Amino acid sequence: MRRRKHYFNTLPGDPAPVAVEVKRKLRFSEVDALAIAWHGRYLQFFEDAHTELMRKVGLTYENYGKSDIGAPIVQCHVDYYIPLVLDEEFTVRASLCWSDGARLNVEYLILNEKGETAATGYTVQMFFHVRTHEPYLLTPPLFEACRERWRKGEFHA
Repeated sequence: MRRRKHYFNTLPGDPAPVAVEVKRKLRFSEVDALAIAWHGRYLQFFEDAHTELMRKVGLTYENYGKSDIGAPIVQCHVDYYIPLVLDEEFTVRASLCWSDGARLNVEYLILNEKGETAATGYTVQMFFHVRTHEPYLLTPPLFEACRERWRKGEFHA
């Protein structure tokens, strides 16, 4: 059996990850001919939880637009363990992991209805200015404001 681990390292003093969970049921349109979740859908499942996570921390598309920043995914990864089956209820957890850089590190965990790990994964997003397409080498103000709230524990209340 493969070892289940965290994808991002934490340092002493780093704030705990901010997490959300989304519950779903596997729909017919999301399965293959074997009635199991098609492998490409897992990234969509990640996105469902990611959207709620970004709402929680204030990094919404609306706020990105007001700040003229974008945060495209530059890396994504999925590890598959147990297939999800048609009509199965499952939970997707997205956790924003602390980074001192101008990037978003998000880990994902998908649990089947028995609470078993069906899949894990991660995404990395890098910030850039939407008009100039220049990458941010330092943290943009929108994300720095998010990190200040995170340091104060506002997301864990």
